[in-house]
Amino acid sequence: MKKIAILGQPNVGKSSLFNRFAKKRIAITSDMAGTTRDVKKEIIDFDGQEAQILDTGGIDDSSELFKKVGNKAIETAKEADLILYLVDGKSLPDERDKRLFYRLQDLQKPIALVVNKIDNDKEEQNAWAFAEFGAENLFFISVSHNRRVGALTAWIRSHLDEPETQTLLLEEEPDAFESLIDAFSDEGDRVEERQENEIRVAIIGRTNVGKSSLLNALLGEERAVVSDVAGTTVDPVDESMILDDKVVTFVDTAGLRRRGKIQGIERYALGRTRQMLERADIALLVLDASAPLTDLDEKIAGLVDEYKLACVIVLNKWDEALGSYEEVVAEVRYRFKFLSWAPIITLSAKTKKRVHKLADTLLKVYENYTRRIPTGELNEVIKQATIRHHIPSLRGKPVNILFASQYAIKPPTIALVSNRPKGLHFSYLRYLTNQLREHFDLEGTPVVLVPKKRGERDEEQQEA
Repeated sequence: MKKIAILGQPNVGKSSLFNRFAKKRIAITSDMAGTTRDVKKEIIDFDGQEAQILDTGGIDDSSELFKKVGNKAIETAKEADLILYLVDGKSLPDERDKRLFYRLQDLQKPIALVVNKIDNDKEEQNAWAFAEFGAENLFFISVSHNRRVGALTAWIRSHLDEPETQTLLLEEEPDAFESLIDAFSDEGDRVEERQENEIRVAIIGRTNVGKSSLLNALLGEERAVVSDVAGTTVDPVDESMILDDKVVTFVDTAGLRRRGKIQGIERYALGRTRQMLERADIALLVLDASAPLTDLDEKIAGLVDEYKLACVIVLNKWDEALGSYEEVVAEVRYRFKFLSWAPIITLSAKTKKRVHKLADTLLKVYENYTRRIPTGELNEVIKQATIRHHIPSLRGKPVNILFASQYAIKPPTIALVSNRPKGLHFSYLRYLTNQLREHFDLEGTPVVLVPKKRGERDEEQQEA
């Protein structure tokens, strides 16, 4: 009977995957790193073929106990026929994980790099950073949601009939690589989207602009520690409230500084902030109305564009504003041209003045961020736009848009099927985006237009 070892650092979901294979709760799971210490064994039936699954403790050298647990895990891998190495897909690739993975590869056994906690396609796209491991067998799964676990199971099953240990080639099991298939489809419905009742809102900004004060004002009580010391918040703080029928989860992130001033634990905080942004829907970009805007404010605002988030710009400390409403807003619009679609709210978190306006704006922005434009109306707007302003030719050859179809939300993402997609210049895409904004309520959300040829399945996204 073949043995399958599950290895990885603490808290990546090894025991949860063990339980998923067993179809019952055998291993104790918790958020506390180091819960599993001894190797647990269970015989599992994989569609008529039995194998023994070995759940090992997290590989860690932070204490003498964990060093022993880690050594035991490595010894278990040497005895196994197949190795599953798990990593946390919500974290950035880790150099220690790379070293451990390469060490296991040296055992010359079939090995899969399993990126866990990938709950949707957006997270899967970001998780492609793990491709730098060079793993021949790479799987993106979510054990908790049973997402793409079947592909991993198929890969395991394909090895159980083999008399000898050998590495599976990509072409031998294409179904096991369904996670590599891109999101495009002619009908626009293949993108798997998160359908749940939660809105995740990230509160971002440089240090001491009042992010924690704003969180407390929104929640109506002191949940986050507030002080005049810049950088009080290190770990993102999650708190939730109910708005209408939605659960709105606010995350107060660590204030960001200029790169040269980031030290020690704040480097960790910056990494955590980026992880949180990958899972957010809306960014509250908090600016200090009582102080001049800085280049750092612009760089932080760039994160909204980088992660394709919906956005509300919050001018905090409005009771101490440096100028009139018209003057300050004009300066914001000038500095943040790439967020021209984001609404601006002026308020004072300290006095709670106009904070209530923010709640209504958040709900409206989320509605637009998840908006689906009817295909007929979408194509009519695109058609009329091309009539008013013809598409420039490409090297003397005409460029036409044959069809438009929205295939994703969060943000609204639209495929433009064209005879010559490379002829759709970014300036013309911007023009089309402006036309869409004139006809549909898209305030607060970016809009992504993707030129593609009919039948093409992979095209680089361009945002307009």
